[in-house]
Amino acid sequence: ATGPYAWHPGTPLPELASRLQAALAKVPYAAGINNHMGSRMTAQPVRMAWLMGELQQRHLFFVDSRTSAATVAAAEAQRIGLAHVSRDVFLDDVRTPEAIAGQLRIGVEMARRQGSAVLIGHPYPQTLEVLERELPRLKAQGIEWVEIHQMIALRSNQAMAAHGAGGRYRASAGGQ
Repeated sequence: ATGPYAWHPGTPLPELASRLQAALAKVPYAAGINNHMGSRMTAQPVRMAWLMGELQQRHLFFVDSRTSAATVAAAEAQRIGLAHVSRDVFLDDVRTPEAIAGQLRIGVEMARRQGSAVLIGHPYPQTLEVLERELPRLKAQGIEWVEIHQMIALRSNQAMAAHGAGGRYRASAGGQ
């Protein structure tokens, strides 16, 4: 990631704190944050523990996009009881209506199987087109769309089976 608020693994903690403060000041009504990219950052336990503590003090939630199998972000959030949730399905890694509709079907199947599913996508025209077409159909099939704070409450900070066992997140795959 680039830009004035981007986090990089080599950035000193005081600079990360400054960037977090500046970013939140730009969006004072934010209820929570997520990592849009951040694969290397979310695999860093010390920085993620610090971030989750900061979010706890600010009463903000965290959504782990799980852009890395080595993420420790949700595990650190869970460790301190921070309101959080983890992504189950990416909608638009492949930016075609067919692929996006296929990912949406996977998300719906997952929700039926485990009770809920967190889907993440971008405001691409193709993604919006699929959602505008499919959301009314899904509602008719008994699929309920909930806001992120409702999903956090529903999951009660527990890991889904793909992310851990017994509701606890797995330790980093990288052993960091």
